[in-house]
Amino acid sequence: MLNGKRYAARFWVLSIFAMAWATTAAATVYHVGPAQGYTQLAQVADLLDPGDTVLVDGDATYQSVSFTRAGSAQAPIVIRGQRINGNRPVISGGTNTVAFISAWPYDSGADHYVFEGFEVTGGSSRGVYHQSGDLTVRDVLVRDCPMHGILGADQGAGSCLLEFVEVRHCGQGGSRHQIYMSTDQVNRPGSVFRMRHCYLHDGNGGNNVKSRAERNEIHYNWIEGGYYHELELIGPDPDGVAPGWYHDLAREDSDVVGNVLRKRRTAAGNDSNFAVTRIGGDATGWTHGRYRFVNNTVICGTGAVFRCFDTLESVEMHNNVFYRIGGGINMMRTVEAGWVHDTAVIAGSNNWVYSGAINVPSQWTGTIFGTDPGFADYSSGDVRPATGSPLVNAGNPAPASIPGMGFPSPTWPPSFQPPLRQAATAAAVRPAVAMIDIGAFECDPTGVAGGGAMPRPWRPALAASPNPFSSSASVRYELPVPGRVRIVVYSVAGQRVRVLADADRPAGRHEVDWDGRDGRGGETPAGLYLIELRSGNLRSRVSLVKVR
Repeated sequence: MLNGKRYAARFWVLSIFAMAWATTAAATVYHVGPAQGYTQLAQVADLLDPGDTVLVDGDATYQSVSFTRAGSAQAPIVIRGQRINGNRPVISGGTNTVAFISAWPYDSGADHYVFEGFEVTGGSSRGVYHQSGDLTVRDVLVRDCPMHGILGADQGAGSCLLEFVEVRHCGQGGSRHQIYMSTDQVNRPGSVFRMRHCYLHDGNGGNNVKSRAERNEIHYNWIEGGYYHELELIGPDPDGVAPGWYHDLAREDSDVVGNVLRKRRTAAGNDSNFAVTRIGGDATGWTHGRYRFVNNTVICGTGAVFRCFDTLESVEMHNNVFYRIGGGINMMRTVEAGWVHDTAVIAGSNNWVYSGAINVPSQWTGTIFGTDPGFADYSSGDVRPATGSPLVNAGNPAPASIPGMGFPSPTWPPSFQPPLRQAATAAAVRPAVAMIDIGAFECDPTGVAGGGAMPRPWRPALAASPNPFSSSASVRYELPVPGRVRIVVYSVAGQRVRVLADADRPAGRHEVDWDGRDGRGGETPAGLYLIELRSGNLRSRVSLVKVR
């Protein structure tokens, strides 16, 4: 009987793998463009199945589109724009210009999508509308949307990743934002909003980022020029939540690591009186949450840096820079805050603060006061530490969370650096050092003592072409420092297909080919594959489509 159960279990596992592989093998690649068989994305939206890929020609403009069919975790649906003459495809118009929709009860719909390589603009309401689970938006420009740039629904929205996204000139008044994210704690519990390597700037209204997600991971972004706050990290809106929600259903936590947050005057005329970030609530939804700010570079305005509002549990800050020309920094505003434990729970270490700042937490240790953080060229927006900066080697190499209130799954150490006030398509690796610098950037450890010149900010960590390919693809990568490199091809089901490289490599550019075969020399089926590179702290992936 036990043997029968064992064989049945093995058969079940093998069946699952077989179904995942069969789904990949049956995937379809659709081509959309002015000269293709399909001229609009809407023509293929209702045809899509798990593992399918849609390739959209650039240098052309397309009508708004809504996606409602589901991919799967093992075989997501990929909607990929292909640059032509250096131009992305543009999707313009409509109410929601690009929408990923799931209908009640939110157990089917536009789940498991990758949307990459587009420009989105010109709709009457939202640029990108997210009411789905497991949505990735990558290498996308969202601009000039009169209301929200990217909006996550109160009901039906699950996990979302924004990566290498630029948002500008969106928002309106006090309640329309450049990015406004939420997750449905009733129907999609445990969902996470992740945002990394993005560039947000010049909002027309609202906040640059307002999030009501159950968990926020805001990593390695450059965020500036919000009309109100640069970040507002709060709880669900009681007027918009799904039936069955209550305030203590989940605690909302936020991990803010390796960003540049710059409060400045906006084109809309805001005088920067608003805080850099508001945490805890906004009088409509409180979090009871834990907040963690680590290795950020914060350029302050006339308002507070941290505006604590409604109810939160704790906040900790380590290895951050807080600077404003001429000083006048108000570090924390807490008069509007309530605390879960009836008293403020604040911790921090090794922060650099402009001298004379007020309301600097007395709980912080190792605080460095000064008037010059030693930025490379502040006047041009280069806030990387120059040689001799007091930020160099001055960070806490092992920041600890608050006893009894440890932050869950904290990001440490920061592996990347934010874009240097520009849009980016590849991650900038943060060099691994024994003594970490304060702030979002690290000096080059290969320079002279104390750090030398920074490496070029945008080294392409990993790229593959042609994409799609039929017989052979070239995988190119660039290492900022020497190290052991391992490059592996995986199926979308997570199975290892082929190891392309596993050896020490010097710094610089390298290339390896994949002939489309597996580790035993067999021909692999058409479909979507993932190429993963690992080298020291560097982790990078790129998707690659094989066609017949």
